[in-house]
Amino acid sequence: MSNPDYIPASDESFHEWQQRLMTAIDNRATEWSLPAAAVTQLQGKQTFWNEGWEHASNPATRTAANVLLKNEARKSFEGAIRAFVKSYLAYNPAVTDADRVNAGLPVHKAKPVPVPVPTTYPEFEVTLPAQGRVVIHFHDAGKKTGAKPFGVHGAEVAWVISAAAPGSHTELTRSSFDTHSPLTLDFDLSQRGQLLWLCLRWENTRGEKGPWSAIASTVIP
Repeated sequence: MSNPDYIPASDESFHEWQQRLMTAIDNRATEWSLPAAAVTQLQGKQTFWNEGWEHASNPATRTAANVLLKNEARKSFEGAIRAFVKSYLAYNPAVTDADRVNAGLPVHKAKPVPVPVPTTYPEFEVTLPAQGRVVIHFHDAGKKTGAKPFGVHGAEVAWVISAAAPGSHTELTRSSFDTHSPLTLDFDLSQRGQLLWLCLRWENTRGEKGPWSAIASTVIP
């Protein structure tokens, strides 16, 4: 659980709280797939506590010996509760956050999912809507939708203007970046008719980059 001190400190508050918790466990044991032996063991600890609390909280029976028994019962019961909650309630998918609140338990924080390094590359199509303008529409390889892979921030395009085909992406010495498709490159009108080579790769939110796509070419309009 996200809060190790979810159990009340005072004996009176603890007594009321444990009744709430144990009632929830008794009523939902089957639905939550709780092991019968573990529930029975916890109920035994509760009985020991209830007896100790009854004698220690009653002025007529509150002796030093009974207070000691109450303290021992609480220590034993509280330890058993913590272990039970951790094993069977904290991350049990059958127990909803609403169930935890109703049982007097805190809602644990979901563990963050690590952002992976991209393993796919963007596929892309080029359109030439105006003189000097190249528009690159990109999406994840093999996917029909434009949704980016999980954790991806955007796409980097590497490009170069060259009459000869580059041997690898390292020869594409210019680059641009966009978080959403399409990505637009604008060129001087003096560059019209020249051959533009380009390829793309994904970059995640931590700046880690995926593999490059194949190099493609187009003529600057």
